[in-house]
Amino acid sequence: MTSSYAKRITLLAGRIFLDVGRPVDQKSKKVVRLMQSQPPPVILHNYYPPLEEYHNIFVKLRYLGLFRDEHADFRDEMRRLRELKGKGKRKKGEGRRSTLS
Repeated sequence: MTSSYAKRITLLAGRIFLDVGRPVDQKSKKVVRLMQSQPPPVILHNYYPPLEEYHNIFVKLRYLGLFRDEHADFRDEMRRLRELKGKGKRKKGEGRRSTLS
């Protein structure tokens, strides 16, 4: 004669460790077998496209003149205009602090 606590614990242990605690009919055995089997492995090696490789290829093609990136052209033009106005990046030692002293 086992206590109700022991029955509940054996039922929970059976659920955790892939054992069915209660008797099951034929229809439910299929579900039990399905749940006991390992899930198929998830293959994610081709999930993300190789964006870095694409970027490098497009940069080379743009350099060779075979690909036109309007946004990059616009950025280059804005950078060129800034440098013409004298607003380019400062060189080492030409900062604000060096002119104060």
